[in-house]
Formats: sequence, C-alpha cells, structure tokens
Amino acid sequence: MRRGESGLSLVVGVDKPTGMTSHDVVSRVRRVFGEKRVGHAGTLDPLASGVLAVCVGPATRLDALLTGHDKSYEVRVAFGAATDTDDAEGQVIRTAPVPDELADPFAAASFVASLVGRHRQLPPVYSAIKVGGRKACDEARKGRIIELEPRDIEIYDARLIGVNGVDGSEPLSWDVALRVSKGTYVRSIARDMGNALDCPAHVAALRRTEAGALTLEDCVSLEVLEEVGLRAALDPVRLLGLRFAYAEGPLARAVANGNVLEAGSLCLCERRTCGAGAEFCACTAGVRESCQPPRDGELVSIVADNRLAAVYEYESARERFRPRCVFSTGVIRGSDI
Repeated sequence: MRRGESGLSLVVGVDKPTGMTSHDVVSRVRRVFGEKRVGHAGTLDPLASGVLAVCVGPATRLDALLTGHDKSYEVRVAFGAATDTDDAEGQVIRTAPVPDELADPFAAASFVASLVGRHRQLPPVYSAIKVGGRKACDEARKGRIIELEPRDIEIYDARLIGVNGVDGSEPLSWDVALRVSKGTYVRSIARDMGNALDCPAHVAALRRTEAGALTLEDCVSLEVLEEVGLRAALDPVRLLGLRFAYAEGPLARAVANGNVLEAGSLCLCERRTCGAGAEFCACTAGVRESCQPPRDGELVSIVADNRLAAVYEYESARERFRPRCVFSTGVIRGSDI
C-alpha cells in the first residue's frame, strides 16, 4: 500500500460549516481517515453551509456521478445592495432604497412562488466555470471578466419562509426555500430577483439541505466525524440513485476484472418506497426486480459482497453492459442500508 493510502473506500456526508471552503473540508477528512485520496462532490462557497458529499479512497471516482443531481436550499436574500460576487462576501457595487412593498409578506410569497419554472440563467462572474481552461472566478480576481453564456436551469419549487427587517431593526430580507436543477446558481437567483423587483439584492446566507438523495439528516459535523469515523459511511448505491444488480460467483469475478457483461447476465433491481433499511440483499422487502429493460446509456450499480463493486453502462446496440467505473476495493455500503 502506497504512502497516504488507508485501504478505505467510502462516502460520507458532511454538514459543512460557514467560513470553510469545500477544500478545507477535504483536508480535515484526509486527516480523519489517514487517506490522501479525498474529494468532494458539489462545491459549496465559504459563505454556505450544509450538505456536502465527500468521497474517500477509490470512492473518489464517484465524484462526477454524485454531482449531477437536483438540490435544495434555504437562502436569505438581502435587498438594498448588490455585490460583485452576488453574495455577502463581495464588494458592494450598487445600492438603492428598498420599496415598501417588499415588506409585504403576501406580495413576497406571491413573487417567490412565481419563480417556479424554466429559466435562462447567467452564472455569477465569480464562479468556478471554466472558459478556455480558465476559471471565471480566478480571472475576476485579477480584474479580467470572462464573458459567460446563459444556461438552462429549472426551479422546481420556491417557497417563502419569512420576511425579516419589517420593523427596521435590520436590513430587509426574505428567507426562501428552493429546489432547483443541477447547475443552478442561487446567487444568480438572488441577483435576478433584485433586478425583477427593481431593487438590488444579494445572498446574505445560504444552507444546502439536499443534494440528490443526500440530506442533512445523513450528514455529520466535522467534529462528529472525527469521533465516529467509519460509522459515518453512507450507502453509495442509495446516493447514486441508479438501478442496481447483485453479482456472485463467476459474475462477481467478471465484474472485478472489468469484463463486458451480456444484457441477460444482470437482473436489475430497484428500491421499494419502504425505506433504505430493508435493502440488505435481493430477497428483502426493500428491493424488487425491475420490470423495465435497460435503456441505452443507462448507468447501473453492481453490488458484490455487500459493497459497491462497479458502475456499468448499457449499450443497446450491442445488448451489453460495459464497465464505466470498477473498484478493486469495493465501496463500503455503510450503516444506512
């Protein structure tokens, strides 16, 4: 085993505190498990807190598969000032009086509800998007602004939690709950809300409450993670949200070797709605055989010896599954199965 390798392969959920970068969290997790191969799935800004999936050991190969999910947030949108980063960490670039009608909770709730739907969203200037190999945020810090293209996003749900500062004791702000598609920038939502309401706005506080199947209830603080270690491991099969198949004997060996698998060699399964606790083996009430055939390009999880052994992709033209990601050390399924 090479220096800095622990032999562990797992996924944990961290409740990231404000004031830390996602890389700071990675550094702490490296120390917890004595493993240099650690990566996070879905960056959170230092201002933000909440759900962050962290992969340890060979499980870091799952990073890309854990980022493309819908997400939920609770955000505080402050009115009266716009910043260059669209959040409270940036420099104020514009101010304006806050219209009295923004303090009306009924009008606020109606406006927030109107956000639901598809949008063309321009990402913030300070974002990690790369153009020509250069990160927009890095260039912005050097005073060079990269032209970013609008992207298609969708707001599935938007709900007003409350209006703050009505009595003038603090700047007026709205607390809003959002569920959005992958690639959505909440900072851009706040900026665009201000533009639509003719009052500059920015994100004052942000908490991610869900990322795909990962919720705050699954996550632990860094302090708790240091205490419980491996007991914080989560089931990657559940987090991936893919259909899955169980492999034993020769089939398990074929998967371990990264062999191509004929379509008929896998019996695809899916979760019942009774919860994760019942999914221990294929014969439990928590799992049922799927009635639908595999779709072209569909990814499926392969479970062997109660670990995530691989992720395969289906090729309909050849009626076979080809390996997308094989783990020589299976990914621990954790205590939440």
